[in-house]
Amino acid sequence: MAQTIDRLLNLVVDKPDQVLQHLQSRPNLASQQDRHGYSLLHASASYNHPDVLRTLLSTYSVNPNLTDEDGETCLFSVETPDMAKFLIEQCNVDPTLRNEEGQTAAEKFEQEGDFPEVAAYLASLVPGGAAASILAQTGMPSAQQAADGTSQSTNGIGAPPPLPHGVKIDLGTMGEDEVGEAPDPEFRRRIDELAARPDFQSEETQRELRELVQDALGGLRGEDRDVRQRTS
Repeated sequence: MAQTIDRLLNLVVDKPDQVLQHLQSRPNLASQQDRHGYSLLHASASYNHPDVLRTLLSTYSVNPNLTDEDGETCLFSVETPDMAKFLIEQCNVDPTLRNEEGQTAAEKFEQEGDFPEVAAYLASLVPGGAAASILAQTGMPSAQQAADGTSQSTNGIGAPPPLPHGVKIDLGTMGEDEVGEAPDPEFRRRIDELAARPDFQSEETQRELRELVQDALGGLRGEDRDVRQRTS
């Protein structure tokens, strides 16, 4: 059985259709875990296969909050904000669950520093998160403020357009001691410049803004993390 689930976990990488075909004859494997608790849910989330996830949950009734030996759900394995949003909003994965170290997925991504756009999305679900603090210093609006048209840009041209896809920030109220050092003036100037561009919603401008956010979050990086299948 262990060899079978290991084989399916390897197939998830680039042959998800074969995984689904195999499950038709061996449905009991849908919720099986390897010796580390790693499951098809974790692998599908890590390798960004929403169709496999849907099938596991709807056809085979796998628990969306299945945890591995570290107490981590598949949310801890994601590498894109779209997948994180998919798991939370469509798969009912609970973002408040904590691993064996007492961390939520948002806290772990923030601490380890990899996949900054995932960290930014998860932090946006928690007012006052580190990602929100960084963007708050730039004068950028929260997603809700942008949608309501209630915010003002720092250069006096009115509310800038919404943040790019994959970056959603809800700003909390922070005291002076929580703000930290002032942002790099060049970084702030570039944010203002992008917000004022008439082609703000274009793919190129959105890409530039995402890169700026990644640069800002770069200071949060820690040691490299490995979200792939454990091998020992």
